[in-house]
Amino acid sequence: MNVIPTALPEVLILEPKVFGDDRGFFFESHNRKTFAADTGLDLEFVQDNHSRSVRGVLRGLHYQLVKPQGKLVRAVSGAVWDVAVDLRKSSPRFGQWVGVELSADNKRQLWVPPGFGHGFVVLSEAADFLYKTTDYWYPEHERAVVWNDPQLAIAWPLGATTPQLAAKDAAAPRLAQAEVYD
Repeated sequence: MNVIPTALPEVLILEPKVFGDDRGFFFESHNRKTFAADTGLDLEFVQDNHSRSVRGVLRGLHYQLVKPQGKLVRAVSGAVWDVAVDLRKSSPRFGQWVGVELSADNKRQLWVPPGFGHGFVVLSEAADFLYKTTDYWYPEHERAVVWNDPQLAIAWPLGATTPQLAAKDAAAPRLAQAEVYD
């Protein structure tokens, strides 16, 4: 696996070794030993999630304030632009973000550690998106920061498109009003 650092050192892009021929391809999407050896993170993933969304759907920026989740995410069909935002007040990078395209073609994954908000927008006609998480989903602890907060100034690749949002995402507070990590 090739580990690519980002501008936020805790957030990592992971590229698997893909074995392909005229029949198709094979790769290990997750191997705990390889992940630990290549990233220095020995983690237990306890829940897998799968979402399907159509072009222009924007999900996020989500996080769990209590029982924070680390997420290993990837697109298994289609393409998304995936974003991680540092939401730790004590971090020198508080409020900074990184974005990367994840697609079925590039097979990249993104490691989003606990303490970070996460979101994505669908770039293709549709996308199937998988999440491996280090803790369970607790809806009572779920929080969000609004996707278009000017303080964050995330450069979502939307062009003139208005994203499709869940009601809770449209009503999410700005970073300055959000509950965040210490």
